[in-house]
Amino acid sequence: MSLYSRESHYLNKMGVKELNRAFFTHYTVIVYLTLATISAFAAVYYSNDILRQGLAVLAATISFPLLWYITHRWILHGQWLYKFKYTAALWKRIHYDHHQDPYHLEVLFGALRTTIPPIALIMMPLGYAIDGWGGAAASFSTTCLVTCFNEYCHCIQHLNFKPKQQWLKHIKEQHLMHHFQDENGNYGITNYFWDKLFNTYYVRKARKKKSPTVHNLGYTPEIAHAYPWVAELSGGVDNRSPRERRTNKPINNN
Repeated sequence: MSLYSRESHYLNKMGVKELNRAFFTHYTVIVYLTLATISAFAAVYYSNDILRQGLAVLAATISFPLLWYITHRWILHGQWLYKFKYTAALWKRIHYDHHQDPYHLEVLFGALRTTIPPIALIMMPLGYAIDGWGGAAASFSTTCLVTCFNEYCHCIQHLNFKPKQQWLKHIKEQHLMHHFQDENGNYGITNYFWDKLFNTYYVRKARKKKSPTVHNLGYTPEIAHAYPWVAELSGGVDNRSPRERRTNKPINNN
């Protein structure tokens, strides 16, 4: 695969080596790493105090899981973006398509236009409050790197691969339940602290019944009748699991 490639890849057909090659040559990862490097140099140049610089890095690292939890639970799984014509395509791209096909690598990655602005607008003021422009640059650089780590672990969670590390095995199991058992919980990717705090963390035995909307996030045929824009962009409402779609089983909208 060539550098900056935009070809499609499917994680259920890949191993770790194939993932590494696809991941580190994907244009979104290249952009994150480039911005992180430039920002790191800016952080050093504008730094006022090494201790406060470290605090800006720590603040960004600690804040990221909470930012992700809020975004994932109340925005990506919220029931409002698809209700407006001008945000329906955004919701479809940033999360609906991922639950429709969790193995599609290019859909798994957040679109840069939806990730970079929030990172800058939220994390840079946090860093600026700690160490001025040096802190803002350090916070932004750190968040870009943490985002890459988060995305890589997210890929591993959907990869045809069984981790040996207990921590990685655990987060993979919890995330797969979010996709294939019940989407209303386990919103974290690498950190489930906020799920536990807000009582959205669960294990398989706690929710034995599969959610009927785990693959469509509640965007049912009835909802599509009132708010048709996602369905129009998707060619209808598909309630089938990713495996059923791959075997060409008929669509069941009941």
